[in-house]
Amino acid sequence: MLALNKTNVQSVTFFLTGIPGLKAAQVWISIPFCLLYVIALSGNSMILFVVLREQNLHEPMYYFLSMLSATDLSLSLCTLSTTLGVFWFEAREITLNACIAQMFFLHGFTFMESGVLLAMAFDRFVAICNPLRYTTVLTNARIAQIGMSILIRNIAVMLPVVLFVKKLSFCSAVVLSHSYCYHVDLIQLSCTDNRINNILGLFAIFSTTGFDCPCILLSYVLIIRSVLSIASSEGRQKAFNTCISHISAVAIFYIPLIGLSLVRRYGHSAPAFVHTIMANVFLLIPPVLNPIIYSVKTKQIRKAITKVLIQKQQQI
Repeated sequence: MLALNKTNVQSVTFFLTGIPGLKAAQVWISIPFCLLYVIALSGNSMILFVVLREQNLHEPMYYFLSMLSATDLSLSLCTLSTTLGVFWFEAREITLNACIAQMFFLHGFTFMESGVLLAMAFDRFVAICNPLRYTTVLTNARIAQIGMSILIRNIAVMLPVVLFVKKLSFCSAVVLSHSYCYHVDLIQLSCTDNRINNILGLFAIFSTTGFDCPCILLSYVLIIRSVLSIASSEGRQKAFNTCISHISAVAIFYIPLIGLSLVRRYGHSAPAFVHTIMANVFLLIPPVLNPIIYSVKTKQIRKAITKVLIQKQQQI
């Protein structure tokens, strides 16, 4: 009987969920989501383009910014097809392998963003606390090593998660709670013991964001201490201004992440559509806002983007 109640792992099909209780309005709700995707894709592509094109932006700070933009771009592309497919075409079906692949990239790029934010915090720490050694510490080779270590860490963390999800058996109730594949959501549908999967999921979180966040906080404690030791108020203000964009990027990544966790844990009385909308918006907040923040707050990026836009207008 147990075997009859389980679906074959290779042939199982999951059903994604749109906005519960708001099916009639999904097409209209999808319009702002579509606009957010457009802003995220175009904004991060522009940041990548100007950093690669402009020679004066070939510095450690902007290399890390290009890593952040590449991560945000990839994170947006991970959920674009399934989210808009569900909202526009009711394309809810997704196979197990496709679901696991999306889960791998979705969580992997989320953890990668956390790692890049930590690398950017280290960049600001060296620039402010030890400026004379900045160019010797953050060489191109060192930056490449940091980028590779972030990538390798995420692959090493996510591979066991994926492999153990593949070992699960699923019952007939295979309706997911979101318009994309989320690890916790997926393993809760399993008919078999998922304790190892839960442990691996928690390990993945604590070894990435759980490690990165305290390190970022520590770096800013040291930065603030160093800035306060600067004699002139003008010097202190200049030093703080170099950190504003990064502080904003950290806030818009971690605050929604913590808020979403609190809502999932304590917001049981909230309507189901609130959880779904928040889960979708959380994934779009950093990719949408990061390019805007860096374009507004970073003079060199703003000038480079303006230069590119003017050149395009002249060509037209």
